[in-house]
Amino acid sequence: MVCVMSGAGRQLVLVLCGCWVMALGVHAGPRLGAEQLQAESYVAAVFEHRSVLSPDPLALTSRQQALELMTQNLDIYEQQVTAAARKGVQIIVFPEDGIHGFNFTRTSIYPFLDFMPSPQLVRWNPCLEPHRFNDTEVLQRLSCMAIRGSMFLVANLGTKQPCHSSDPGCPHDGRYQFNTNVVFSSNGTLVDRYRKHNLYFEAAFDTPLQVDHTVFDTPFAGKFGVFTCFDILFFEPTIRLLRDYEVKHIVYPTAWMNQLPLLAGIQIQSAFAVAFGANILAANIHHPSLGMTGSGIHTPLKSFWYHNMENPEGRLLVAQIASNPVGFGADNATGDTDPSHRKFLKLLAGDPYCEKDAQEVHCDGAAPWSEHAPPTFHAEMMYDNFTLVPVWGQEGYLQVCASGLCCHLLYQRPTQSSELYALGVFHGLHTVHGTYYIQVCALVKCGGLGFDTCGQEITEAAGLFDFHLWGNFSTSYIFPLFLTSGMTLERPDRLGWENEHYFLRKSRLTSGLVTAALYGRWYERD
Repeated sequence: MVCVMSGAGRQLVLVLCGCWVMALGVHAGPRLGAEQLQAESYVAAVFEHRSVLSPDPLALTSRQQALELMTQNLDIYEQQVTAAARKGVQIIVFPEDGIHGFNFTRTSIYPFLDFMPSPQLVRWNPCLEPHRFNDTEVLQRLSCMAIRGSMFLVANLGTKQPCHSSDPGCPHDGRYQFNTNVVFSSNGTLVDRYRKHNLYFEAAFDTPLQVDHTVFDTPFAGKFGVFTCFDILFFEPTIRLLRDYEVKHIVYPTAWMNQLPLLAGIQIQSAFAVAFGANILAANIHHPSLGMTGSGIHTPLKSFWYHNMENPEGRLLVAQIASNPVGFGADNATGDTDPSHRKFLKLLAGDPYCEKDAQEVHCDGAAPWSEHAPPTFHAEMMYDNFTLVPVWGQEGYLQVCASGLCCHLLYQRPTQSSELYALGVFHGLHTVHGTYYIQVCALVKCGGLGFDTCGQEITEAAGLFDFHLWGNFSTSYIFPLFLTSGMTLERPDRLGWENEHYFLRKSRLTSGLVTAALYGRWYERD
């Protein structure tokens, strides 16, 4: 698979290198007129980059040696900007750690760092003013790329900022070191920067003393917000940008290690776009041996993505998307008069009966199907202890609860499958690879037929479901995670609040279900 478009009820697989994917298909023609793009849409690109890495990131090197390695990656960036420019791209995003790599110590990364003046205090065009500051060779290259490509350019690099002992936060070595995203306008001016706030085991970098709420303006789509990788799971700066700054477009460099069944890169990226009604331009690093792949241009209604664990090469994705994204709402739903939705509403209302075709089945919410209640069991999923029930039979209603969160599933499947699925719930503090509070309702395919295989990382499935999944969440920040066989994405038919429950509804899957989950983040309890 090279690149894929998913939309409501359809997907398109393309076998073109560096394809130009558009909302209605593929386009290989001339650049669109500026007026048309400004009025309705813009052309965006993300590049999933297989970076050239230091053979020994712990070793001490000179600035010249560091520049030699980074130049290899910057040369690739320049090739991609040239390719993107031919396709009319107006903004391109490169991944986190793509220029210098990762796994450095604070000392060993120092030769790889550029000096970073504050764009709020200094107006600077590094390409046109290369000698204004020392140790800015990477910024100069990026600035010149933006000029040559005549596009906005977003990249990630390491930066340094000297500080004095009078500063109580100043590190012992007299400098701050930041994981930094930079934004250049199409004329090469350094528009803004974002210093990563939620570091993910990055000993080489400091957390800025104040959160950067970085917003930049473009002539083609208005305001964009910026954050990096692990930030996507936290209130600061992510939710603040969406809520207080009202941005509808996000640029998102990341170096994301996929973790199934709930947190694959394309899975959380797509869920973010759906949950918040925003476009997200997500550029991931490409190192399949480390589980790192998965980039995309995601809108609330469709996704264009690349995920490939077999191909050693990354990929340039280009898509034309709306300048004013339409949120995921009732207009995307099929009618509420279908039988499954009526059953769902009756269950929410506490009706003890669910009409099911010609017969009547008791669906008492307190003890559904008490005569043949499926067993409750526990299994580890994403290092959390989930409470689960098996999903047996071709249709039914299930409920599972933990710590006050109750998850419900109403389902039908066209054909009986030998695969084991389970409905799981977790409500509590996640403490491995980060600490944050979650509420999760998840329908997942298990790795085998034993209960102990539920929660394992799998990518292939055959089970086709029509279902409603819902829970009584305490948070309003809920990511609708959806993943189907072969690492493909689908959109829900409908989701939202009903009677203080958040629900996700889907029918007519085009491939087997791997995960359908409502992943709630309760930020106040972190």
